[in-house]
Amino acid sequence: VRWASKKSGGSSRNGRDSAGRRLGVKKFGGQEVIPGNIIVRQRGTKFHAGDHVGMGKDHTLFALEPGYVRFYKDPAQPKRRCVGIAFSREDTLP
Repeated sequence: VRWASKKSGGSSRNGRDSAGRRLGVKKFGGQEVIPGNIIVRQRGTKFHAGDHVGMGKDHTLFALEPGYVRFYKDPAQPKRRCVGIAFSREDTLP
């Protein structure tokens, strides 16, 4: 009878990872959007919803009106980054 000529190796408890969640900005400043277009996918409110932008239960920001995406700082709270929709290419938001 032959026995194993190599002792079996130990096993590691690492070696797992989850797939990326595809988060981030999907429509950048100045890009044209139509209602329902996703602008930002995020965890928490990295960006806040501004004019004509809605927020889903997972904090996804989406367009409510057709127009152009604008990223801006909230004048009342300068640390707060907002995303809004401007109706013409030239318009700026606060």
